[in-house]
Amino acid sequence: MKNLKKQNHTKIALFAGATALMALTPPIHAQSTDDALINKLEQKGILTVDEAKEMRAESAAGQTNLVNSALMATKWKMADSIKNMQFYGDLRLRYEYRGVDNPTPGSTTTTGATGSTYARERFRYALRFGIRGDLFDDFSYGIRLETSTNPRSPWDTFGNNTTGGSVTPSDKAQSGINIGQAFLNWHPASWYEMTVGRMPMPLYTTPMVWDSDINPEGAFEKFKYTIGNVDLFADFGQFDYQNPTPASQFPSSDTFVLAWQAGANVRLNKDMFFKAAPVLYTYLGKGTAGGLNSTFVGQGLGGINVGVPGGADVLGHNEEGLNSLLVLEIPAEFDFKIWHTPVGTLQARLFGDFAYNLYGADRANSAYHANPAAFPGMSGPEGGQNKAYQIGFGVGSDGPVYGPTQGLVYGSTSKKNTWEARVYWQHIEQYALDVNLIDSDFFEGRGNLEGVYSAFAYSFTDAIIGTLRFGYANPIKNNLGTGGNNLDTPGINPIKKYELFQADVTWRF
Repeated sequence: MKNLKKQNHTKIALFAGATALMALTPPIHAQSTDDALINKLEQKGILTVDEAKEMRAESAAGQTNLVNSALMATKWKMADSIKNMQFYGDLRLRYEYRGVDNPTPGSTTTTGATGSTYARERFRYALRFGIRGDLFDDFSYGIRLETSTNPRSPWDTFGNNTTGGSVTPSDKAQSGINIGQAFLNWHPASWYEMTVGRMPMPLYTTPMVWDSDINPEGAFEKFKYTIGNVDLFADFGQFDYQNPTPASQFPSSDTFVLAWQAGANVRLNKDMFFKAAPVLYTYLGKGTAGGLNSTFVGQGLGGINVGVPGGADVLGHNEEGLNSLLVLEIPAEFDFKIWHTPVGTLQARLFGDFAYNLYGADRANSAYHANPAAFPGMSGPEGGQNKAYQIGFGVGSDGPVYGPTQGLVYGSTSKKNTWEARVYWQHIEQYALDVNLIDSDFFEGRGNLEGVYSAFAYSFTDAIIGTLRFGYANPIKNNLGTGGNNLDTPGINPIKKYELFQADVTWRF
């Protein structure tokens, strides 16, 4: 028996190249992985029928792990703590157009600004790749690398990565790979888990409040319990927002955003569910003086310091301040299947989000008193302007998982000949949200804008997705600026009309 096992493992080593490739595919249970490998070895004639039968029995009894044996034979070795490993990622190519009417007066020095318009066309690319999997003793892990240093965008631009004064084409000076995710997850029981590190967004939220590219840093705890057809959950996040400069004693001077969420997923039947999860955001700490620690005004710079990205951090024009923010968000969705359509069963979603800044009046008062001259035609602080909402509809092929930032439109899934379309209306008032977190594409990471977002995606193969997106927005209040900070349209405030078009090709691996 021992000699037969030794012979079998030797034969496995001869098939090591295929085994190594299989080890890099998405992880499945060890049993099914071993069965797949044994079947392939048997098909190639490396194993006889009897040898294959015996090895299946060993695998089922937990006496051997063929993948690990093959990895050892090919000198691919993993630490004893690693249970499994998945290599994954995506490469995205994009054409993008952004158009803005009525830029900041005097902004003719801003690249792309002509008369009363600002237009920017770019070909772009984004690469993300990483490993994730399970460790022994109820732990899991994830590490992901990505292009760009921008926390709200992994994109780099073709032909725009040149060093100062250089005319060398395709210069790489501003291209690089950065850490996008690095986290550990502990799940000792079915009802509890916690995550520490730089993690994928763990809250149930929407891009109206959190840009889908942001990976928060800190700690997160989830409690969950099922009663009948209702899944209850409670989430708690402690995210380190900024370590101030100059550095001082941790954590008293760090800025933190704390999240407190409770929700339920109600399965009405096998084809229909409703989900809602209110969350409260609170802020702690000081942040860097002159930036987060200054009063948010949001009115822009006028003709002062034209071209400064996002507006200067001076008190009178601050576009980043976190003062007077206590935000209640209520995201929700209703999912159901549509039967008997010409193209088969479809999955549909009614979804939305509502947010209210309980300190919005204080934020408006502080903005006005910080610089009354920045509020033309106003004799006092702008009341209200403390609400935001989103309402939309989505439909797509049955099977893929859909969500606020999940589905073919976001490139989180792909299967040949599947498709998805979604559209929503969004309204964000000037003092409603933290403008440093909201989506930087729709609508430009700014407050005081409302408009429509639409997207369509089609999966040409199991790995290739084509996606079209369009956004259009206008100001809510014409006597207010469009507060926020985004390098895609630097120094332009207020935005009077905004258009965005994106055409993507995504390869998922």
